[in-house]
Amino acid sequence: MANVIKLSEAAALQVKDMMEQAEEQNAFLRVAVKGGGCSGLSYGMGFEHEVTDEDQQEAHHGITVLIKKEDAPILNGTEIDYKQSLMGGGFTIENPNAIASCGCGSSFRTATKAGTPENC
Repeated sequence: MANVIKLSEAAALQVKDMMEQAEEQNAFLRVAVKGGGCSGLSYGMGFEHEVTDEDQQEAHHGITVLIKKEDAPILNGTEIDYKQSLMGGGFTIENPNAIASCGCGSSFRTATKAGTPENC
């Protein structure tokens, strides 16, 4: 099965650093979609210790990523990177399925999934 997302090496290194700082070295990285944000859907990333039958596992640069099977079509082809700038660093998410997004960059909607829009 092909990977749903692409996690860049820079993003994987940042996740590893965050795992070490939080003493979560044995955790998985969960990438999720939830309702909310100004466009209807928003991304979520966090550490997870349990894998369920609903999860698809992917390996990216030494990080095991978990994605719920129901989120896979929405996230398919999504690229997650980490960029450093003079203003600090942050994760960037490029989702080819998003047809609309708002300024924060973490809220979006797709042609088939509108989510539940909220005020920014």
